[in-house]
Formats: sequence, C-alpha cells, structure tokens
Amino acid sequence: MTAPEAESLRAPARTRRAPAWRAQAPVLAVVALGGALGASARYGLALAWPTPPGHFPWATFWTNVIGCAVIGVFMVVITDVWAAHRLVRPFFGTGVLGGFTTFSTYAVDIQRLVDAGHPATGLAYLAATLLAALTAVWLAVTAARRVLKWRQP
Repeated sequence: MTAPEAESLRAPARTRRAPAWRAQAPVLAVVALGGALGASARYGLALAWPTPPGHFPWATFWTNVIGCAVIGVFMVVITDVWAAHRLVRPFFGTGVLGGFTTFSTYAVDIQRLVDAGHPATGLAYLAATLLAALTAVWLAVTAARRVLKWRQP
C-alpha cells in the first residue's frame, strides 16, 4: 500500500451534502400545487364571467383585486400573528395567490382592447386595476391590523 492510500484510510470520511435542488424540492412542490389550485380558480371565474370582445374585463379585474386583498390579510397574519410552517408562504402566497392573480392576462386584455379599437376602455382598465389592486392591499392590511389590535386584551 502506498503512503497516499494509507493516508486516505486514516482520513475521516467526507460528509456529503445534498444538492441544493433537493433542499428546494418541497418548496417547488408546494408552489406548483398552490399555483395549480389558484390558476384553476381563476380559470373557473373567467368561464363563469366571460368578457365579450371590446368590453371591460370584469372577471380579470375582480380576480386581481380580490387576490391583492387576500394577500394583504395573509401577510399580516403570517408576519404579525402566526408562526407559519416554512412551506405555508410559498404554497399560499406564491402558489395559490400567484396562480389566482393574473397580471399577464391584465396586460393581454389591455392590448386586445386597444387592438379592437377601444383604447379608452383599455386605459380605464389599466388605471382602474392598478388603483383598485393597490387600494385593496392597503385596505386589507389596515383592516387586518385593526381587527388584530381590537381583539387583543
């Protein structure tokens, strides 16, 4: 036996670390599951409330506004009240609400309205969605914090 071989027998075994993707696999799985649930809910809402060509896309508008309000409440709850499991935020915040809200459809809706000769409706939709979504987050956060403060002894 050579000296390097003998040294390798005496050296402690190296600990093997799992690849980084294995540590992130549960996060990826819950985001994918949550995204499928959120996107399915959004799709169902769009089927139930279709938008005729050239009209204001109310289903997408309310989907985004409701999603923004829910994320406002959710963030207050998981930051101020509840020490949530590490997968709750990726599942619900990123997955479900990320799949439910749809700012890509918002952009496509604006383009379709403009292309169909309804630029005023497209501009109104652009501004109304932005204003309503930001207002929804602010109101939801404010209301959630007030309710939590009111409930405390």
